Amino acid sequence: MNRLKKERQKQVVAALVEGSSIRATCRMTGVAKNTVTKLLRELGEACDNYQDSFFYDLPCKNIQCDEIWAFCYAKEKNISEDKKGAFSYGDVWTFTSTCADTKIVPSWRIGRRCLEDATVFMKDLAGRLKHKIQLTTDGHKMYIDAVE
Repeated sequence: MNRLKKERQKQVVAALVEGSSIRATCRMTGVAKNTVTKLLRELGEACDNYQDSFFYDLPCKNIQCDEIWAFCYAKEKNISEDKKGAFSYGDVWTFTSTCADTKIVPSWRIGRRCLEDATVFMKDLAGRLKHKIQLTTDGHKMYIDAVE
């Protein structure tokens, strides 16, 4: 199997980290779209494994949580009836937590903007922290139950 050389991998990752799209990264580096996508997937898995292995007993004191909206395939309001309710179609939310002092992201979750996903997100966050914290959110009502 062909393997992209380390120097080329660095170019691709640098472009993606700077915010370039996958297609723009392909044009800038001359690397095929499927190769960029595969490298991005492998990098994401490596980062996820690293975070799951080492992000525990964090001494954070001030955590800020928020959600980032995106959509897959189409916006929720434009999804056809046969695809409504399927996770891979429509609105998707990325729950994020950020330490206000260090800017580390101790926990994140991709899901729906609902109590169930907010609760799973908060439980994961709580399991990564060393002690009680000051938590700041945008005040969305799902956090009231999820935080408890």
